[in-house]
Amino acid sequence: MQFIFIIASAFLVGFILNYAQTGDIVFSKQIVFQSNLNTYLLTVLILFFIYLGLYGLCNRFFYASAIFYVFFAIYAVADRLKVNYRSEPILPSDLSLLKNVKGLLSMVTPKIVIFMVILLIILIAAAILLEHFLGKHTLRFNYIVRLIFIALAAISIGSFYTASDNNSFTYKVLAKAGYTNYASNINQSANSNGPMLTFLGNMYVDVMDKPKGYSKQKMEKLVKKYQGVADDINQDRSNNNLSKQTLIFVLSESFSNPNRVPGVKLNQDPIPNIEKIKENTTSGLMMSSGYGGGTANMEYMTLTGLAMNQFSDSLQSPYTQLVNKQENPINISNSFKTSAAIHPFHGNFYNRNSVYKNFGIQSFRNLDTAKTEPLKYADTLPEMEYVSDESAYKDTLWQINQAKGGQFINLVTMQNHMPYTNNYTNNPFKASGSGVTDSSRTQIENFAKSINTTDNSTKEFLAELDKVNKPITVVWYGDHLPGIYDGVDIYKYNVEEHQTDYFVYSNKYARDHGEGTTKLDDATKVTDPNGFIPLALEQMDQKVTPYYALLTKVQQDAPAMAKSIDEGTNNLYVNQDSKSVDKLTKKQQKIIDDYRMVQYDLTAGKGYSRNVINK
Repeated sequence: MQFIFIIASAFLVGFILNYAQTGDIVFSKQIVFQSNLNTYLLTVLILFFIYLGLYGLCNRFFYASAIFYVFFAIYAVADRLKVNYRSEPILPSDLSLLKNVKGLLSMVTPKIVIFMVILLIILIAAAILLEHFLGKHTLRFNYIVRLIFIALAAISIGSFYTASDNNSFTYKVLAKAGYTNYASNINQSANSNGPMLTFLGNMYVDVMDKPKGYSKQKMEKLVKKYQGVADDINQDRSNNNLSKQTLIFVLSESFSNPNRVPGVKLNQDPIPNIEKIKENTTSGLMMSSGYGGGTANMEYMTLTGLAMNQFSDSLQSPYTQLVNKQENPINISNSFKTSAAIHPFHGNFYNRNSVYKNFGIQSFRNLDTAKTEPLKYADTLPEMEYVSDESAYKDTLWQINQAKGGQFINLVTMQNHMPYTNNYTNNPFKASGSGVTDSSRTQIENFAKSINTTDNSTKEFLAELDKVNKPITVVWYGDHLPGIYDGVDIYKYNVEEHQTDYFVYSNKYARDHGEGTTKLDDATKVTDPNGFIPLALEQMDQKVTPYYALLTKVQQDAPAMAKSIDEGTNNLYVNQDSKSVDKLTKKQQKIIDDYRMVQYDLTAGKGYSRNVINK
């Protein structure tokens, strides 16, 4: 009876995981019992081995059962939440977030937390009672059998480390079972294969495919080529010491105008000040490689100039899977003698503590550095739980005054982070339209109120920068749309739901002293995070290195790029009219090929160009 229960539990949990992924009982039944029966059975087999492994560890049936159900209940709920907000399943790279459970729980509604706590208490209490009254009637095993159970569980999980190797036994078994890796759409993979197989299949990280023709000689030619491009660019630029200026990158959490989302209409513009700022300075739309999340990935692209869509699909988070394995990774802070980062949240999210250190950023102030490098301002708005943008801007102004000369500052805000369940009093914003559902209406209205507050504080921040008597340039951008537009088809409106707002602003002193530009118009309507460094350098009239010359060519002559959610390609290319581009010109393809070659060399390759391309 115990083994019948274990087998039945494996079937039940396998179905629950599929349902948690799709959120549709009919769709789940179709996948499990019709189109993808083999992958479901493979999931069931692995769950069976995991159950046995837990039994082997505990040697108590009811305790093993409680651990099994508790773990997969948490996993199923977490996967459902991530799919809801970010349209992707739980992945191995997400495990790094467990370093801060308190921070994770703050992003979940209290109802879900209470439900999970009650469920866990019931399961644990039931296990203790059942073990007390019935445990003596259940099977107990000797050490050899227990080790066999544990080994079966370990092998069934560990074998997935070679799942991406076409010649491995695991790959052949998965292929035979009908496992299909949709490289450009991880959520589609999870819908088809089940979230657990998708999770296990992404344990091994293949950073990037090796470009054809990659060699030391090829990299030497590329460095020489873009040194020539840099020489041409630098003839028309006056400033040759970036470290004398102050450059600030401001990632505004989830910032994007809801009025641009198809089928969504607000009764008034929530960001009139930023719209006016955008009219009068370098600005446009940014193509995001995330929806509802992926902040650290947009931040990585901004700081390094490297594109997410050119990495392998198994590299879901460079911060957690790549940066700390690199030696002196290329990034914009390398060009400054003084650098600082500010994030009014927990510093260990996405390994920022160690990532910033590896980037060479000298100080990092966050909620966890109260004893060493405290945030000077950490007020929240009356209706919100996160540190306000006004406080974050004040911290940035304080940081500006800590250096006599120039410096680089990276600010990542938190005010507009999910969930959008604030109890605003007299919220003036009302949402309507075909893309607004009953479940999303309040969230959209609350989000509009939240970014309206950001709109006002951003205007005040720029006004304060204009009072500073040294050259300052700000690259300000939203990282992704919030995952609240459940009434809008993300596949139909792929481009629109991946576009956020950005602007590049030089303060009055910079403009008056030839170290800042008012407005650039060339290739600025639509760009990407990896285009912000070259845009900033052009705005600052700053001479470039061969690497930044390459990024300049990519930004000016190639379409904006993002990681695609469409099947069959990892690349979403978008032109200046916000239209997707199916085929690049020969000139554009050549630039992209050079870009991909350099990116491979700097991340997954031999690093032939690392010591020379950015000098």
